[in-house]
Amino acid sequence: MKILISGASIAGPTLAYWLHRYGFDVTVVEKAPAIRSGGYPIDIRGSALGVLDRMNVLPAVRAGHINTHRLTFVGPDGRRVGSLRPEAVTGGVLDRDLEVPRGHLTSVLYDSVRDDVEFLFADSMAALRTHESGVEVTFTGGARREFDLVIGADGLHSRTRRLAFGPEEPFARYLGYCFAGFTIPNDLGLAHEGITYTAPGRMAALYAPGCTETLHGFLATARPQPPSAELGDADAQRDLMTRVFGDDGWEVPRLLDGMHAADDVFFDVVSQIHMPTWSRGRVALAGDAAHAPSFLSGQGTSIALVGAYVLAGELATRADHADAFAAYEQLTRPFVKVNQALADGGGSILAPTTAAGLWLRNQALRIAPLLTRTGLLGRAGRRAATALALPSYAD
Repeated sequence: MKILISGASIAGPTLAYWLHRYGFDVTVVEKAPAIRSGGYPIDIRGSALGVLDRMNVLPAVRAGHINTHRLTFVGPDGRRVGSLRPEAVTGGVLDRDLEVPRGHLTSVLYDSVRDDVEFLFADSMAALRTHESGVEVTFTGGARREFDLVIGADGLHSRTRRLAFGPEEPFARYLGYCFAGFTIPNDLGLAHEGITYTAPGRMAALYAPGCTETLHGFLATARPQPPSAELGDADAQRDLMTRVFGDDGWEVPRLLDGMHAADDVFFDVVSQIHMPTWSRGRVALAGDAAHAPSFLSGQGTSIALVGAYVLAGELATRADHADAFAAYEQLTRPFVKVNQALADGGGSILAPTTAAGLWLRNQALRIAPLLTRTGLLGRAGRRAATALALPSYAD
């Protein structure tokens, strides 16, 4: 069986690894010219660690562990509100769960399968035509090929989803924020820590992933409606953030200057994807394309790894692809649902929209050490991360 996977970030290479291991003929198409490096650090915890372990790449991924020592929060006046370890917020397990640069994880996953499956870089799907025995795919590069199945693992704004299911809007749940991420010089000498400035409806952060010469800058603001006009206009994105943060103090001027100078600004909305079904005929979705939880959940990478593992296993153990798609969804959807729910309170931590909400958030930060000792802080995250026991699929 020939399977095309769209997307070579996290879910795509993971799915390719397992499908190849089960004997499928796999092709991965990726619109970028190569595996993407850089990007914000991502978390891996709970059941997802088991997927990496079964792929025999856990030691390689662990070698990139950042080990952030503390997160510090400051108020509109720049004064420190409180500090805590990131595990206290996420419910992670110290010395077990991982935080690695996104590019490190994607490189490890790609290296695990690069010699075994076909990768088509700098290309993407332009059209799909499903017929009784397969899917005819037309690529933007002009080629036309036949596959038995197509899997979209191409992110929040999935082209596969648009081609097979229609426009994104009916499936997107906007969570009320937009953000800009970029890198700036580490002139402050920060290491293994993050510092977050919060004012009503907006937050700014400096994040140092280890001891490097580069900091990750991050700006996020609450918006009642998605900033659709800015999504395709880099100048408009910078102008929006400058208008929102132009009067703020602390290190915000440094961040704004860095944003205007940076050549790697990534701007997007904070949204989730909710779909009534993740498959249609011979096309299925995985990872953020199917069920993006948003970074407010902290679990996007983990559920992408778990979902890809389950999808491959069900395809390997069931004769009919429709049965496999249904079993994949039945097993994975409860896990996705509980992890997506983690984002519901994320905005009240990230950037409370009112002064009263910010005051309440700050009070919670001040008693966070007590909540951590009692096990209350992060409990929901711990439960969600391990809510699915990985099935075993015979090779």
